[in-house]
Amino acid sequence: MTGTVHPEPPHRRLDPPSLPPPKGYSNGVLAAKGRTLYLAGQVGWDREERFAVGLPAQVDRALENLVAVLAAAGGAPEHLVSMRIYTRSVEAWRAEGKAIGAAWRKHLGRWFPAMTLVEVARLYDAPALVEIESVAVLPD
Repeated sequence: MTGTVHPEPPHRRLDPPSLPPPKGYSNGVLAAKGRTLYLAGQVGWDREERFAVGLPAQVDRALENLVAVLAAAGGAPEHLVSMRIYTRSVEAWRAEGKAIGAAWRKHLGRWFPAMTLVEVARLYDAPALVEIESVAVLPD
């Protein structure tokens, strides 16, 4: 998806001036009418369940997997309205922010759904460093 120009999102970001300006997320997203798609948590592995090495590589793969599920329903990144990211280390997330941002732009462009980042002690699959789940609203 590198270099892809995404159309205007059907959903509207809500970032009231009374809140600090968001960096890499939206405070809220007002979803347009459509079909709701709930995307299960995606981790940084391939079809053979081999995990990528390192947090940025796992984020890249998890986003690739998320977009594959979205595309299977006829959706695109601009249809994402909310996202929860579970990471084993917020400190590592911040330290790798530049590489994670590049992976984000590669798969999702510059659309930012309403998001939450949560540090967890462990994910279901022990090698997983990140898991990303989301909700999308696709146009009818």
